[in-house]
Amino acid sequence: MSDEIAAVGWDAIDQALAQVYGEQEPKHYGTLIPYSLGGQDPLDGISVYKSETSIPHWHFVTYGFSELYEKEFENKDYSGYGFELTFRLVRQLDEDEPPAWALNLLQNMGRYVFNSGNVFRAGDYLDANGPICLDADTHLTALAFTHDPELAEIDTPNGKMEFIQMVGISEDELEAMQTWNTLGVLQAGIRQIPSYTTDLTRTSLLQNPEVAEAVARGMEEDGSNTGFLFVDQLAWEVEKKGWFNKPSNVVQLGVKQADVISKLLRGRILKDKDLSLVGQQITIIFRAGPQVGYSENGQEITITLNKAAVEELSQRLIPQESQFTISSLAGVSFQILKTHIKNQEGAVVKTIG
Repeated sequence: MSDEIAAVGWDAIDQALAQVYGEQEPKHYGTLIPYSLGGQDPLDGISVYKSETSIPHWHFVTYGFSELYEKEFENKDYSGYGFELTFRLVRQLDEDEPPAWALNLLQNMGRYVFNSGNVFRAGDYLDANGPICLDADTHLTALAFTHDPELAEIDTPNGKMEFIQMVGISEDELEAMQTWNTLGVLQAGIRQIPSYTTDLTRTSLLQNPEVAEAVARGMEEDGSNTGFLFVDQLAWEVEKKGWFNKPSNVVQLGVKQADVISKLLRGRILKDKDLSLVGQQITIIFRAGPQVGYSENGQEITITLNKAAVEELSQRLIPQESQFTISSLAGVSFQILKTHIKNQEGAVVKTIG
């Protein structure tokens, strides 16, 4: 910070943390070259506290998603993107420095938000497509987002903001959050992840029968809160079969998401809720209705399904390559393709299917 007096947003965050940690001096990791001037790290800094709440852990808090200095965003009600991220990570008793990978992970979250404009809110989730700590032997391959249990929303001179805590989750926990809801799954497993603290060594929450039962019950009673699912492999292709035959439309999906889409159809359409699959070039909306059919409107396709059609389609959406039709939906087939998982450099590191 070049001017302490002007850092009104920064000071507001510090005051909120002082109410939790008193005189504890955090370990602070600042950025030498601002992102706006070509620096590699978008966040101005990350402070890390030693916490003994529930279990010994590191408590990371970012500075940079909100407006730390003067007001620049047009929205006067919120400071910047309206949040800062926090992250709680199990701390070993002989550990004096927080792990560098966690700092890098938070900066990566900054790059995602700054480059895409997408923000994080309590109830969101994000698939990391691999271990959240690259060198660790861990089942945690995705992230969930909830409210920090100790830091409430604050008002700053630049607008209000909240502290959104990032939580490492496993692949099956991610699927449970997609097919039910994020906060419900986290709350069901709170005894195993006190204060929503991330532990790279833990097993899935769903291995606990009580948690698995709570999730199954929630999915059955509430359906899914996931109204929009971003799908990397999603296409609407038109197959021409000759001069005298009508063209056939093909919905193309990746193996990796076939199973979760199957569950989402049941958790949404059977509860009279729409499900939108959002791809890079096309959006396919599944909607409940008595008459099965489809309609096209530019890059938006609407497919209407009744209960029988949902049951048939969900049974066919399994994670293996295939192409099939469902009996009541004329003119449309479904094709499930292999999924290629790529690293940040774009190289294929895993093929599914």
